[in-house]
Amino acid sequence: MKQRIAHIALVVKDYDEAIDFYTQKLGFEVLEDTTIDALKRWVVIAPPGAKECCLLLARAADEKQLASVGNQTGGRVFLFLFTDDFWRDYHKMVERKVNFVRPPKKEPYGMVAVFEDLYGNLWDLLEPNERNKGVIKNE
Repeated sequence: MKQRIAHIALVVKDYDEAIDFYTQKLGFEVLEDTTIDALKRWVVIAPPGAKECCLLLARAADEKQLASVGNQTGGRVFLFLFTDDFWRDYHKMVERKVNFVRPPKKEPYGMVAVFEDLYGNLWDLLEPNERNKGVIKNE
C-alpha cells in the first residue's frame, strides 16, 4: 500500500488576498482554482516543482474558523518550505518584503530562517544540510 499527504488545509480570510501573497511574495503556483458555490472555492497552491504535498486554501466559514486564521498551531512554526538554495530564496523573499521574524541561522540540520505569511502563520525557510538532504527528495 502507498499513501501520502496530498493537501494541508490552510484557513485564510480571503481567497484572492491569499493567492496574491503566495504567488507574488513566495513564488507559489496556483494548481487549481475551482468555484464550488457562491462562497466556496477549491484553491490548491504549491511551490514550483512540488510533487507530493500542496496547500488547500480554505476560506474561513464562521467565527470559530476566522479566529484560527494565522494561528492554526498555537504560535508554533506551522509549515516548512524546503529549498535547494537558501540564500537565493531568502534574498528574493526579503526583496519581496516577506517579514522574517527570526534571522538566518545555521542549525545542525541545515540553514533556516523563520518568516510569517500574510496572516501571521510561522514558516521555516530551510535548506537541509548534506546529512539531511534525503528529506527534501521529490520522488
